[in-house]
Amino acid sequence: MLPVTERVVVNVAHVEVHPTGLNEVAQNVAQGLQRGALEPFWLMCVAICIDLPVFALAFWFVLYGAVPADAFAPVPAALWACLGSLVFVATMIVIGGYRSTVLSQWKSFVTRTFLSALFPILGLVMIAPIDVMGTALTATLLSLGTAIAATRLGAQKAVNWVIDTGLIARRAVIAGGGAEAERLIRGLSKRQGNDIRLYGIFDDRDDKRSPTQVLGIPKIGGYDDLVTFVRAAEIDLVIIALPFAAEKRIKWLFDEFRVLPVEVGLSNYSQNYAFDQSERPPSVEKISRSFAPECRLTKRLFDVFFAVCALALLWPILLLAALAVRLESSGPVLFRQNRHGYNNRIIEVLKFRSMYTDMADPTAKKVVTRDDPRVTRVGRFLRRSSIDELPQLFNVLRGDLSLVGPRPHAVEALSSQQERFTQIVDGYSARHRLPPGITGWAQINGWRGEIDNASKLEARFEHDLFYIENWSFWLDLKILMRTPFSILNSEGAY
Repeated sequence: MLPVTERVVVNVAHVEVHPTGLNEVAQNVAQGLQRGALEPFWLMCVAICIDLPVFALAFWFVLYGAVPADAFAPVPAALWACLGSLVFVATMIVIGGYRSTVLSQWKSFVTRTFLSALFPILGLVMIAPIDVMGTALTATLLSLGTAIAATRLGAQKAVNWVIDTGLIARRAVIAGGGAEAERLIRGLSKRQGNDIRLYGIFDDRDDKRSPTQVLGIPKIGGYDDLVTFVRAAEIDLVIIALPFAAEKRIKWLFDEFRVLPVEVGLSNYSQNYAFDQSERPPSVEKISRSFAPECRLTKRLFDVFFAVCALALLWPILLLAALAVRLESSGPVLFRQNRHGYNNRIIEVLKFRSMYTDMADPTAKKVVTRDDPRVTRVGRFLRRSSIDELPQLFNVLRGDLSLVGPRPHAVEALSSQQERFTQIVDGYSARHRLPPGITGWAQINGWRGEIDNASKLEARFEHDLFYIENWSFWLDLKILMRTPFSILNSEGAY
């Protein structure tokens, strides 16, 4: 059974505060969690990549034994074997045969393997003539037996090693200490196959009501520190451990944690401390993980494919734009600006320079307005046509941006009334729960350009949240296809 956490005994009193706002203890823990844990999803992908060729080969030998030698055609047999392998893998996925808990258990893994192989095998063996049925069955047993023994035994040992070392453990922190936190920690320790590791407790209460450590888990900050901590570290789960009587505090915490892209669970509502989103009653408020591994993979493949296609088509425009910028005024062709990226982290975004070099505003503290004297003639055209954004395709290939997502704003961006966006919209950073994009749902619906009143930013925020909560491959494709037409409406783009 996995340990609940790496036990750390600390005294959080009188510790230094780091520039990020975290105390020294919390900062040290966050630094040790800079790289994310291995997602079980990737184990499934590896298992599928192994099973597809192995079982295609096994099914090919089944066909070889099921068809008379003079009638056997290797190439058609290979095609049927590949189809059988695809059916096998699809069935394994549907019945949960690639879950890490199944991969680690020999009986469960082999049982699901036989069930998944049953339909393809019946289909292949049924084509065998009666006089070679015995040979067909022998070929089936030998082929499948070899494939199953080699892959399942090896997979079980490899996955058990991965689980024992904690590589796929869900990293979690607790919001709330005291007796509820103690009950949670004991429950996790007793849970068979526990895949959750705890790295700290965050609580605003004093040390009498919430001790500095509970069963070896240190209290490393308050609730506000928790949001900063999750943005500084790779955390998968926040568990609220408060009694039922603290209903108002629980609701307040849910509101505070909506800005985070991680799952938020309630210890009082989790069956057997599994914290499975599907187990929670519909009446209970919940926050799901917004950037799950399957979303991450799909979005990355989408981005790389279409970014490469866009660069292949638009490179003459990029070249001409760069030349025009260079000829009109002195200075660099590209403008670099720090903006908020995924989970509020800082990224450097590229654009074609549209202002005179000595008037450039990397912090975006002064809003660009109509006929702004800082903007060059070429720059004005580039901004209206959005050509100035095209270098961000290299940001996409680098992984800082997505093609589609909430538009990233400069770290110090202000409205026309010199107000920070976080002052205008409460919980504004909730739009950073997915990677930012070159285009987005708000942009194709006309919400782009200058923020000269609060309603514009509120509308943009609402559209961004709609996109995050309804993300899909098809929605990304729809937004991408509509983007060229939305550019024709340049209202608000100066």
